[in-house]
Amino acid sequence: MGKRLIQQRRGKGSSLYKSNSHKSLGEIGYPSKIEGTVRGVVIDIFHSAGHTAPLMYVEYENGMSSLVPAPLGIRNGQEIMIGEKASASVGNILKLGNIPSASVVYNLELKPSDGGKLIRGSGSSAIVVAHQKDKVIVKLPSKKLVKLSKDCRATIGVIAGGGRKDKPLLKAGNKYHKIKARGGLYPKVSGVAMNAVDHPHGGTHRRTIGGPSSVSRHAPPGSKVGLISPKKTGRGK
Repeated sequence: MGKRLIQQRRGKGSSLYKSNSHKSLGEIGYPSKIEGTVRGVVIDIFHSAGHTAPLMYVEYENGMSSLVPAPLGIRNGQEIMIGEKASASVGNILKLGNIPSASVVYNLELKPSDGGKLIRGSGSSAIVVAHQKDKVIVKLPSKKLVKLSKDCRATIGVIAGGGRKDKPLLKAGNKYHKIKARGGLYPKVSGVAMNAVDHPHGGTHRRTIGGPSSVSRHAPPGSKVGLISPKKTGRGK
């Protein structure tokens, strides 16, 4: 008897394919209700297993607190500002409408007060390109330009941990634990490398599927592999 396909095992919801959320230190985001300009203090900077960037725990003078990615150059005990009149210095949190052009930012909100959705990985940053009437144009690390509301918030600076990828993993065990912390699967085995009992693409002596790779949208999960209901197949002209 063969094994079930990866997508079938994932759909079951077993612990093998779940991220280690119990190691998470909390939800990352900005405080939802901030009136005026509020001063905060960086209490601690630490590593979180589920995130690539170091996190900083900030306590604000109004009694609120938050977990946000730490910028490069921040230190324990440093004061930051959040609000309308905050200066555009490293670690401060401002609305995009108040951030000067050519500023480097991270942890951008897609919608006002959503806590931050874009640019949260270690070493990443975006650039404020231009201001319009009610929108701000931001250049992402992928060179793509996006228009965001001027009321969306962002943090000034570059996220710390940019040299994370410079050190080699050296052995497969390190790669396994790195992927496992985020609910990924390692190593990945292709279907053509399996036996016929384990995968619809398996069973050939060569690395070939042995038949068409397209499959119907209404196929059962056990055979739904390859190109699922493709609009076209073959080499492009």
